Amino acid sequence: MLFKDIIGHEKVKARLIKSVNEGRISHAQLFLGPEGCGNLPMAIAYAQYISCQNKSETDSCGECASCVKFNKLAHPDLHFVFPVATSADVKEKPVSANYITQWREANLDEPYLSLANWQSKIETGNKQLLISKNESESILKILSLKTYESEYKTMIIWYPERFNIASGNKLLKIIEEPPSKTLFILVAQDSEQIISTILSRTQLVKVGRIKEEVLQNELIKRYRLESSAAHKIAHQSDGNLINAQKLIEHSELEEEFHELFKVWMRSAFKGNVPGLITWSEEIAKISFGREKQKQFLKYGLHLFRESLIKNYGDNGMERIADNEAKFLSNFAPYIHGANCIEIIELFNEASYHVERNANPKILFLDVSLKLTKLLRVEAPIGVE
Repeated sequence: MLFKDIIGHEKVKARLIKSVNEGRISHAQLFLGPEGCGNLPMAIAYAQYISCQNKSETDSCGECASCVKFNKLAHPDLHFVFPVATSADVKEKPVSANYITQWREANLDEPYLSLANWQSKIETGNKQLLISKNESESILKILSLKTYESEYKTMIIWYPERFNIASGNKLLKIIEEPPSKTLFILVAQDSEQIISTILSRTQLVKVGRIKEEVLQNELIKRYRLESSAAHKIAHQSDGNLINAQKLIEHSELEEEFHELFKVWMRSAFKGNVPGLITWSEEIAKISFGREKQKQFLKYGLHLFRESLIKNYGDNGMERIADNEAKFLSNFAPYIHGANCIEIIELFNEASYHVERNANPKILFLDVSLKLTKLLRVEAPIGVE
């Protein structure tokens, strides 16, 4: 990981580089910042810069033997500790070493890694991820070894908030009296959850939220967004790249759902049974899986809600995109007090059956045929 690959934080980068070049490397540092700010890739880039054999005044070279290994997160003097739990493959006393292959894959795929995505990667279900006393014992063994190639041996600890008291106390002594040329980098989101005795022995490096303008430019470059769309997402994500990526994925999915929903409602209103059969076959395809079908039904409920607000409520309560506004101006009058309850119940029941593996083709065709009747119900007097 090179400094240039990290979004923003130019002052933090410059300060870290200066400390290396002036020989002022603190043995225990806390890279503190909210999720999605880039403190984990910053820690890796910092460790890589320290070990680089041909560093410049602004970054690692990216090409020396050390950098090549860092680029694969496989340098022998780079060690990681992160929260884990038991899984189908690791049934007892889990430690980071059990999951190092998945860790490298996850970080190389997405350097701005979230705890939720990490848990999904190692398939531990809903178990709480922790750094246990077994991990602390493993750390002590690793750090008792001499360095292989670099001047420094670096231990990056991701989410030190997940240390329990026993594991934290074991680690405390070695942080106080580390072996020579050993560097600890703790990468955390919430300093208040870190054991106070550990926190007090680290040098703080604040990595704040990504500046809105910087994030906006990155989104335009990375995802080829229009400037207005990138600005909106950057503002909504509050300097968090992970949130920004979720918003982009959600936006793309909603666009797909919107087109599907328009075709569905038009066919249902016209009573176009052959068209509804074709539509039901499309949504029943394997590529449109159960979870996506549930999300689509939820999206439909969202448009029904917005239709009712448009008819009966305060326009200030509307939560609709531009493409939805144009569609709802024509569609909303057909969702009213005489049919809305039955339509909402129909969609909720469909979601229930999707959850229980109902045949999607039969299910959605049944919903479609019922909609042909419900959309023709006349609105109560007083609703345009």
